[in-house]
Amino acid sequence: TSVYYFIAARIILGIGEAGNFPAAIKVTAEYFPKKDRAFSTSIFNAGSTIGALIAPLCIPTLARYFQRMGVGNGWEMAFIVIGGLGFIWMGLWIFMYKKPDENPHVNAAELAYIEQDKDNEEDKKATTPTTKDEKSISFLQCFKYPQTWAVFFGKFMTDGVWWFFLFWAPAYFSDQYGYSSDSGMGIALIFTLYAIVTVLSIGGGYLPTYFVDKKGMNPYIGRMRAMLIFACFPLLGLIAQPMGEYSAWWPAIIIGLLGAGHQAWSANLYSTIGDMFPKSTVATITGIGAMAGGIGSFLINKGSGMLFTYADGQGSAFSFMGFDGKPGAYMIVFCICSVAYLVGWCIMKALVPKYKPIIVD
Repeated sequence: TSVYYFIAARIILGIGEAGNFPAAIKVTAEYFPKKDRAFSTSIFNAGSTIGALIAPLCIPTLARYFQRMGVGNGWEMAFIVIGGLGFIWMGLWIFMYKKPDENPHVNAAELAYIEQDKDNEEDKKATTPTTKDEKSISFLQCFKYPQTWAVFFGKFMTDGVWWFFLFWAPAYFSDQYGYSSDSGMGIALIFTLYAIVTVLSIGGGYLPTYFVDKKGMNPYIGRMRAMLIFACFPLLGLIAQPMGEYSAWWPAIIIGLLGAGHQAWSANLYSTIGDMFPKSTVATITGIGAMAGGIGSFLINKGSGMLFTYADGQGSAFSFMGFDGKPGAYMIVFCICSVAYLVGWCIMKALVPKYKPIIVD
């Protein structure tokens, strides 16, 4: 009935969703050694992409079903059903989740594998025998550490890229090629994009494990090396618009590769938190990173919308790298997105040039 009611509902949704990723990252820190955390994170991170593939298929179907049943306009019950799944998921966590040393299904060999990092003298100083004994760092105290700012800027510089393509990709294919999001071709393009992201991003999370097991690197060094590689994937975005002159499939594939690079980057970035901070503080730092990513996402999406409106109104008077009007504006944003990861990596490396876990006295 009102855009303000819609915004209020979105705020409540955001508050409820906000705890999901910090909790998930803390679980990977509790259940996996450092060398495996990026791989495990990439698996659950891919779940959000799979959801993006399933949602366009199941939600309209639910809405149409309830509309035929005469239950409102249909979409109301679609919200309720999808939201109800969250309560089922929450119930499973509450009643089934236990920490490794308290879980009867974790045997001695598995527990030894999970806790293998404690054999490292440098990590012994930063960790205590059990999570219960760890001293936590308050929210404000976190900001005195350069490691916190490294996570902050790593997320600030890159999360907006992911959310830009997540939000604007359907509009891009509609504006540039006339394929609306509910057309067969539009659905095929978006599905292909997310399918590429889902499959390739999981493999990207394994790279740090390879560097640790095969190259003998420290987990943090191996992770930063992997992040530098993934930071180069978005450079493909520079050719997305030019290649789109030949076919809409090229931008779909290129954006999919860019998105896969982002998800692999994100999995490793989240895992650096477990590398540098005690387990008692992992969720707090993850939340700070998510806040930074939210700020960056707001700025790039708001700025892009304003730029697209301005360029569309200017028409051929607005030009960038051979593209006029709104296509020129898309090219500008693609260029910004393409270099954001390398800039973010350089800032992180400058703030934390070498592995230095935080010790809480």
